[in-house]
Amino acid sequence: MKPIVWIHGDALSPQNPALLRHPKAPALWVWDDSLLKDWQISLKRVVFIYECLLELPVTIRRGDPATELRRFAQAHGADCIATTDSPSPRFNQIADAIEADFNLEICDGPEFAAIEGYVDLKRFSRYWKTAQQSAFEPTTGGY
Repeated sequence: MKPIVWIHGDALSPQNPALLRHPKAPALWVWDDSLLKDWQISLKRVVFIYECLLELPVTIRRGDPATELRRFAQAHGADCIATTDSPSPRFNQIADAIEADFNLEICDGPEFAAIEGYVDLKRFSRYWKTAQQSAFEPTTGGY
């Protein structure tokens, strides 16, 4: 198995489980045009993400993530794309799109907050109302 690592917005850390599992594999971040269009994420968020990426061994591209992941994997002769799990619906769309062409290895990351049932991920403030109590409980690991 020859993997690449897909870095996404829910695992922007040098302790990313996919990076730790495949430390020598090339890694890719894709600025998702569908999120940048009409500024669906704020400029502050873009700057924060970029500053996090500067601390990672990652290639940065812009476009459709599934397309760019395929191109990157093919350019590196990879047969597997490793990444860290995410609750994001967009993550699931991209994962479904690339699974047709590559093995997808999804590494579990530490649980940030123990939440049961539906979680509204459209706005951080809505998510935080649900997550804040369990997010401050002690954990045994993390990144």
